[in-house]
Amino acid sequence: MIRQIAIDTETTGLDVKEGHRIIEVACVEIIDRRITGSNYHCYINPERAVDAGALAVHGLNDAFLADKPLFGQIVNELMDYMQDAELIIHNAPFDVGFLQRELKLCRRPERLEKGWSIIDTLVMARQKYPRQKNNLDAVCKRLSIDNSQRHYHGALIDAQLLAEVYLAMTSGQYSLFADHTPLTALAVEPAMLGNNLAVDNQPLALYRANDDEKKWHEEYLHKMKQQSGKAIWIDE
Repeated sequence: MIRQIAIDTETTGLDVKEGHRIIEVACVEIIDRRITGSNYHCYINPERAVDAGALAVHGLNDAFLADKPLFGQIVNELMDYMQDAELIIHNAPFDVGFLQRELKLCRRPERLEKGWSIIDTLVMARQKYPRQKNNLDAVCKRLSIDNSQRHYHGALIDAQLLAEVYLAMTSGQYSLFADHTPLTALAVEPAMLGNNLAVDNQPLALYRANDDEKKWHEEYLHKMKQQSGKAIWIDE
């Protein structure tokens, strides 16, 4: 079983070094390339004011957040949920930086860039679509993923869209040819997180089809044969 989590956060501002905090975190679970619906989502009291610029982006104001739990009150359930999963993040240094800061404030020992495998879909998109806009909205449009409900940036809807983007970008034969970067190497850029993340010389991930996928594949091949009248890849 391969368990992955598409994760997104919303914050009080853009720069963690200026003391900005997380106000919303959402995780969407993917198991064996299927979105399970077993998600994690929580609003958080940041113990500080939300910047006007950030408020315009996500719409989460101080009054709404006032009665929400502190990060320290939800950190155990969040880390339990993330345990033993590969993290999928769009612009990973941003979210990882904020999450790591919150963990440090809670005196938690975890180091995300050491303890978790992290895939940055922004890095993937830049490699796949060079010299194009690669924010989440642009990638959704390019991949025909419906983001019409994204009136504000919200962590849960963004994590859901991110899961769909990741599955779309890694579908087909994207990872099978040498002119593409192996999926295992598409992690957070080391230069952006220090020298703790080694991505060189990792073996290609091997994903074997399960019984249902084999059955669907056979049905698809026979459907193609019926339509074309011939299929050399089916044993007669």
